[in-house]
Amino acid sequence: MRNVDRSAKAFALLSIAVALLLGVAASASAQPPAAPSPVTFTKDVAPIFQKSCQNCHRPGSIAPMSLITYEDARPWARSIKQRVEARQMPPWHVDRTVGIRQFKDDPSLTDHEIATLSAWAGAGAPRGNPADMPPPRQFDDADRWHIGKPDLIVAMPKVFTVKTEAADWWGIFEAASGLTEDRYIKAVEAKPSPGARRVVHHSVETLVYDDGSSGGGTLVEYAVGKNGDVFPEGSGKLMKAGAKVRFNMHYHAIGEPVTDRTEVGIVFYPKGVVPTHVVTTILSPNQDDLDIPAGADNVRSDAYYKIDKPSHLVGFMPHMHNRGKRQCLEAIYPDMKVEQLNCVNYDFNWQIVYNYADEVAPLLPAGTIMHVISWHDNSAGNKYNPDPRNWVGFGNRTTDDMSRHWLTFYPMSDDEFKAEVAVRNAIKASRTAAQQ
Repeated sequence: MRNVDRSAKAFALLSIAVALLLGVAASASAQPPAAPSPVTFTKDVAPIFQKSCQNCHRPGSIAPMSLITYEDARPWARSIKQRVEARQMPPWHVDRTVGIRQFKDDPSLTDHEIATLSAWAGAGAPRGNPADMPPPRQFDDADRWHIGKPDLIVAMPKVFTVKTEAADWWGIFEAASGLTEDRYIKAVEAKPSPGARRVVHHSVETLVYDDGSSGGGTLVEYAVGKNGDVFPEGSGKLMKAGAKVRFNMHYHAIGEPVTDRTEVGIVFYPKGVVPTHVVTTILSPNQDDLDIPAGADNVRSDAYYKIDKPSHLVGFMPHMHNRGKRQCLEAIYPDMKVEQLNCVNYDFNWQIVYNYADEVAPLLPAGTIMHVISWHDNSAGNKYNPDPRNWVGFGNRTTDDMSRHWLTFYPMSDDEFKAEVAVRNAIKASRTAAQQ
């Protein structure tokens, strides 16, 4: 009987314990889930602004308002939400759904960062705890050049004044560089004087020498919103002693006098360093036979350029005018396989060069045909369209249009090309194996 009593007591205690545990579990499940932490400026938003926005959105820089402090940013919360959700800001217009997606100096926001900014604006843009604010980002004059502090700056030989009212003006200036020995360029950027970006439609710079020769194709090109050209390690452009910089300028009057003295900033490799590969930049493929009817949208044009030697594509930059809508770059390989490299949803206000991350930059066998497909929007639905009633063709004026494309690449020997392809294939195979 004692054993029976003990068993009954043990069963009763076990039943009580189970009941208590079930009660605790039921009570826990009945509790509402913990509310997510509110999104605040100091903890969540400020770090995003520091990473992707403040280089332009700060006093003295090119953006129309500052995003340094909460007081700066708070009045713009709804506008920020709208622009980032549309991926209009930060300016980076590569279509993220197709082609290669890794680039150098990509300021674009992740989906999570966009959701964070949207949630902040939707919640009334709360400040948050001041103690959560990250240390302020430090800026210096080098940040005003996308390429960092230049080793050499060459300016136009004189200031040019764009009159209050004038026809579009094209002209050429030449300036001595003062370079006394051959050097290789690691990065290069052109930029107008502060306040003159509004009147510089474009500037194209080349290197010229006393014997009349030029080298390296285009040195650099500027159009509104342009960043800098940064070349892969071990590659660069040659700038010989005694070089002059030729500035091919296009100015557009805006109703008030503006002065400009465009500059070119250059970062060199150390003295004596000769990179393995010499980079060239060409304005091609181009389609100059444009036929864009009045009021028409999605008007397509095609252009082609053949790569004669095995090449490493460093970067690309589309160029159209106000009716430009979209431009895609394809590689048609010698075996007729077609690869879509990238598409850009074009914005005339941001002429961006897209520099590929070195490990994904396209490797183009000899005989590859670069195919550029462009679309123009001459309809009333294009808010940048000067006049949808007019037929539009190719022209240098801002009111005309273009379908052009800058390619920056360096040629390789057959052995170098095969070796680099083999390295890429090995990396790809290793990653595939790691995922299995």
